[in-house]
Amino acid sequence: MTQFLSDNVTSACPEVMAAIMAANTGDALSYGDDDGSRRLNSRFSEIFEKDVLVFPVVSGTASNALALASLTPTYGKVFCHQLSHINTDECGAPEFFTAGAKLIPIDGALGKLQPDNLEKAIRGAGNVHSAQPACVSFAQSCETGTVYQLDEISGLAQVARRHGLSLHMDGARFANGLVALGATPAEMTWKAGVDVLSFGGTKNGCLAAEAIVFLRPELAGTLPFLRKRSGHLLSKMRFIAAQLEAYLSDDLWLRNARQANAMAARLSQGLAAIDGVRLAFPTQSNEVFVELPRTAIDRLKQAGYDIGDQELDGLAPPRFVTAWNTREDDVDRFLAAAS
Repeated sequence: MTQFLSDNVTSACPEVMAAIMAANTGDALSYGDDDGSRRLNSRFSEIFEKDVLVFPVVSGTASNALALASLTPTYGKVFCHQLSHINTDECGAPEFFTAGAKLIPIDGALGKLQPDNLEKAIRGAGNVHSAQPACVSFAQSCETGTVYQLDEISGLAQVARRHGLSLHMDGARFANGLVALGATPAEMTWKAGVDVLSFGGTKNGCLAAEAIVFLRPELAGTLPFLRKRSGHLLSKMRFIAAQLEAYLSDDLWLRNARQANAMAARLSQGLAAIDGVRLAFPTQSNEVFVELPRTAIDRLKQAGYDIGDQELDGLAPPRFVTAWNTREDDVDRFLAAAS
């Protein structure tokens, strides 16, 4: 049965698996010198409408942590939302890979950073006794399933620029945010002021493929060495490149995200119609957060649906996530079980 616990539980899509099998013939140069890996810079540059530098890795945690390490000195500060993945779900990896930089969590409605709150939090520049402001990081789409509008991203960028800080986007669900806005990759990133993007593929149909995209290539700096040192410069990088090439071909990544978002909207509307159910956040991408009566949770568990420990412990409202391969009948069966 289809589980709604996370978009990480789903299989890789057929196009990606076919690309991996196609790459599994003959010999190819190692450590990113293969033809497919070399094509990634030009492919991403085409998508983002400017020259970019791309560094594939195999996990979102590595993508975020290494991106931040390239932007932040060991004595630096990274400003982020208190619910951000880098603050709550990466086991200290950003602090580890930056060799000691501080994460500065900030409150904000709907899981979003707000320029005013960010402005108030930035302090200590030039004070030798304080960690130094270096970077702002935000997620698109957010950990609450909400999506930053383009002017909201620009607002964060303006504050960051005013203080000389870099702006990093955690795009683990980049495609979901993109199709929700109906924007272009350029509009949602560098045209709005984003400097570096953690580009996610694994949650949206890839087997294990993420990429650090430097929208300002001059900021890449020591990233090649950081990636090697972290163990994310794979000897057979062609298999990561093959996934990303297939993912970006024929708008596969956008089709997958549209399907996931559409099924989340169907799920959200159906849950909201059940007595005693309240949406905790607006459903704007592929994550649905709801407050459920205990009876509904028990019915779902009896039907075989898994619900995360945090939700059952009352630490967070139950979250249900749709994916590229979620279908209408999957959603309808879930709603029937919850009702």
